[in-house]
Amino acid sequence: MKLLMSPLSPYARKVRVLIREAGREAEVEELAVQTSALATDPTIPPYNPTGRIPVLVRPDGPALFDSRVICRFLDARWSLGLYPEPRLWEVLTLEALAEGILDSALLMAYEIRLRPEERRFPDWIEAQWSKIARALDSIEGRWQSHLAAPFDMAQIALACALGYLDFRHDARCWREGRPGLAAWEARLRDRPSLAATRPQ
Repeated sequence: MKLLMSPLSPYARKVRVLIREAGREAEVEELAVQTSALATDPTIPPYNPTGRIPVLVRPDGPALFDSRVICRFLDARWSLGLYPEPRLWEVLTLEALAEGILDSALLMAYEIRLRPEERRFPDWIEAQWSKIARALDSIEGRWQSHLAAPFDMAQIALACALGYLDFRHDARCWREGRPGLAAWEARLRDRPSLAATRPQ
């Protein structure tokens, strides 16, 4: 199988972490593509018409996208148990919450990095950050017991989301006022799958 990805994509990172957690790096060739919000790498649309990554190209079936679909597929294919049945709905909900953090963080990054400064919309940027802050506060207040459970796909997604906040929005200091979440992230930071995929 081949994974079309960018080392800087937090969505692709989720898949790359899963692959390393499974110890299956030899089964998935990671192909870095040059794509952005303004220019799509021409290798992607034949597999995903939207031009978004990651995309998993399979020899025995159609290509799969987006990251949540790919992760569910690989978890089932390799019987990893990252979506444990007793906690399935909680895992899916926390994964979706982490995905929402990523979506807003990426929109902020686009606004800051792609628009000329005189055309930026500060209220839009702050509105996106308020969504992130609410999500982080919810995780701090309501999801600590889940974070103490065995490692699962929701925790992978959340670790990747927090890593992206550090990478693109470190000045926002997301750890302030969230000691539980900060301590959890510190414990996981050097986990081999996360350390190997940390954006540079």
